[in-house]
Amino acid sequence: MNPSEAKFKINIKEGIVEIEGSDSFVERHLEKFEEICKTAIQEVVARKITDSRKTKGKYLPENNHRQYEITPISTHHAEKTAGKHMNRQHAPLPPIPVDLKANQNKTGLREFYNQKRPFSHYEKTVVFVYYLTKFNHKSEVKFGEILSCYDEVDERKPSIIDIVKNSIRYKGWLAQGSDKFTTVLTISGENFVRFDLPQNNEHVPSIMKQTQNIGDLLGK
Repeated sequence: MNPSEAKFKINIKEGIVEIEGSDSFVERHLEKFEEICKTAIQEVVARKITDSRKTKGKYLPENNHRQYEITPISTHHAEKTAGKHMNRQHAPLPPIPVDLKANQNKTGLREFYNQKRPFSHYEKTVVFVYYLTKFNHKSEVKFGEILSCYDEVDERKPSIIDIVKNSIRYKGWLAQGSDKFTTVLTISGENFVRFDLPQNNEHVPSIMKQTQNIGDLLGK
């Protein structure tokens, strides 16, 4: 693939970024965009929920607030196989059953989730890993168990492979487990869930403002 065939697409509405090109092209431009995402993920829109309400003890965002979020960055490295271009994509992972209900010895995931009120998928994932580590006493957490947590709290599931990978690389809240599809809670992740959630900052920078400089960065 020559430079003229390289592609960079940003879907602000869906919060998706797609980069297609050679390995060097993808790595070079992904680094630049991730620097913006690293800040945006922490701040963009996550603080927009200022007037929340509780119904029967469950945290619910206001219905008139549309939630936006930067979802996992999808990078497609185009490669030629038998003269054809093929994109490498992650195979879907199934949820793995895990005990998430309250009992005499532990708080249920729903209650814990409502207490912490995570917004982004990065925050939700580290909350789930924290819960499974501290309440279910798991030394490592399987990706499928994280997906079961999403089902338990009735949240839309992300590309969990990308979320965990970027959390490890840019957040430092998680670490790679002994298996390809397992992860471990770090001290940084534990401290974030214990002491930094829930967050109530009201300042909400604009997604469009955060991405205005991307074109300039890519041109450098």
